[in-house]
Amino acid sequence: MKTLKPAFEVINPSFGSSFSYSKYVENANIKAHVWHYHPEIELVFVNGGSGKRQIGSHISYYTDGDLILIGSNLPHCGFTNEQTGNKNETVIQMKPDFLGTDFFHIPEMKNIQNIFDRAKTGIAFSGETKKTIGKKIEGLEQQSNFERLLTMLSILNDLEQSEDYIVLNAEGFSMETEMQDNDRINVVFNYVKDNFQNQIGLEEVSELVSMTIPSFCRYFKKITNKTFTKFVNEYRLVHASKLLAEKPMSITEICYESGFNNFSYFNKSFKDFTGKSPSQYRQELKSIIQ
Repeated sequence: MKTLKPAFEVINPSFGSSFSYSKYVENANIKAHVWHYHPEIELVFVNGGSGKRQIGSHISYYTDGDLILIGSNLPHCGFTNEQTGNKNETVIQMKPDFLGTDFFHIPEMKNIQNIFDRAKTGIAFSGETKKTIGKKIEGLEQQSNFERLLTMLSILNDLEQSEDYIVLNAEGFSMETEMQDNDRINVVFNYVKDNFQNQIGLEEVSELVSMTIPSFCRYFKKITNKTFTKFVNEYRLVHASKLLAEKPMSITEICYESGFNNFSYFNKSFKDFTGKSPSQYRQELKSIIQ
């Protein structure tokens, strides 16, 4: 059985700065393929393209780029790969107290403290916010360290005031801060990521984290607020959404390629998950992708 060690990422601030700023051309972000977590809050702007968004126990498909704010120690998987078709990806990472332990408690910083608190479950921004903040984020590359800091505070303030957003783990992703919980849940997430196209039994995944089946089921539900079966099915349905948008495959082929072995169950699950049949979903997405 393949056991994947979750990645605890150590992040160093950019030279002469209190936070880290990295820009990647297309899919050059090599950290994109493994679940990882870190104490830093992360702001990610994907310029164009479409792909999977995997944060905490939330999995979804984005189109026309993405703007995401991810809270401290919230496990996530990268958002770009060779199929995404994005122009570039910018990643900004900062500790919750990156300007000192008391700085964000002064009255003028109330909005930024609010957005940091809301980021604990992950936030995705859309519409005009994604467009205007995306430009500001990319503009940071040309700025001095001092200008970059001021712009960063302005970006965080703008995000707090935006109404163009969804909370990604709306059902309540209650990740514990203990390292053991981070490691255990990341092992499970990585295993699902690499094996969702096959049948995954509760026995094998429980064994993976050295728990009995009943203990694992209670643990997973407590941490993610979802059953393990629901999490795996959602992972498969999001993969199916991606294939429907990007690949000229038949819907039957997509069903089996996504890990389902029953076509009628796949159709029903897909409609329950997206509100549309697979054929309706593909038709509506064609105009967006083109």
